[in-house]
Amino acid sequence: MTPRVAIVHDWLVTWAGAERCLERFLALFPQASLHALIDHLPAPLRAGLHGRPVRTSWLQSLPGVASWYRTALPLMPAAVRSLDLRGADLVLTSSHAVAKGVRIPRGARHVCYCYTPMRYAWDLRDQYLDGTGWTGLRRSAAGLLLDRLRDWDRRTADDVDDFLAISHVVAGRIARNYGRESTVLYPPVDVEAFTPGGARGEHFVTAGRLVPYKRVDVMVEAFRARPDLELRVIGDGPESARLRALAPANVRYLGRVSESALLDELRSARAFLFGADEDFGIAPLEAQACGTPVIAYGHGATTETLRPLGGPDAPTAVFYDAQTPTSLGKAIERFEAEGSAITAAACRANAARFARGRFDAELRGFLAARGIDLG
Repeated sequence: MTPRVAIVHDWLVTWAGAERCLERFLALFPQASLHALIDHLPAPLRAGLHGRPVRTSWLQSLPGVASWYRTALPLMPAAVRSLDLRGADLVLTSSHAVAKGVRIPRGARHVCYCYTPMRYAWDLRDQYLDGTGWTGLRRSAAGLLLDRLRDWDRRTADDVDDFLAISHVVAGRIARNYGRESTVLYPPVDVEAFTPGGARGEHFVTAGRLVPYKRVDVMVEAFRARPDLELRVIGDGPESARLRALAPANVRYLGRVSESALLDELRSARAFLFGADEDFGIAPLEAQACGTPVIAYGHGATTETLRPLGGPDAPTAVFYDAQTPTSLGKAIERFEAEGSAITAAACRANAARFARGRFDAELRGFLAARGIDLG
């Protein structure tokens, strides 16, 4: 008998890496109900929902919540517990914040696809508090709130039957924070959409949301020291204005571009730059699917997904070991000297390890081993 499935996602306001995983869950479970704290996903981004209606929490009715939902963090545990999943045999939570804390119907199995344990309460707690700018009693009160949130997050981990982690980096956090084992299921990469083509140019490119931890500022300063090279920056975000003000003449900001324009840039770049310490990092693998080498900060999950020069496998990337312009500059110099060893075929083959078909098959196999038949 095919199980009755409920899928719970934290919130729907944009379409990024977590939502690409959600799209595969919806494709694999065409009859599943979909639940989220809020749904303010713009119409042009809704195709991946496959027309599925979204059942939301009471947060949805609060005025203007789409613009301030992140500050509603203290309300989220109560909101997610209000979601009604009665009748479900299998609950699949797609969680990087509070989704895994949903109330599970009696007798249902709970599988959590975990992008990371809630970072506000765990490894980014101090950064989150620093970002508020609060001091004194106000900061102390916020710290106590995050402590309570962390305790709640830890307790609700006991309601999860099976954890799936997006990388070994995240699996390590699940073990440290929750005391639980997990199975690694890497997110899907759309290698059918990102393909090689056209002539390779002379410019370098980076793409993604312009937020501080992506360290695009390090790239800007590295290219300031190399006026003979061009860097193109694709994307927008809170760092846009500051980075534009910093940029020398050889750094071009393209802003948000169409999918076809992004594809053209990835196909024609000499290399894709990636400066974040990520839990997975889908952007460099989309570049690899286009046959493009990557120059990446060699920490986090990039050490799992990319194959560096000097390693045992056909190389696809050059790593740098510190988020500084000097370290990145040395990696660029190494790429110029040794990058010919990185072939488009090797990059494409590396990305193919993360294809959507692999994701679907591994998830099916994981569930089948637990007696759950998708039909």
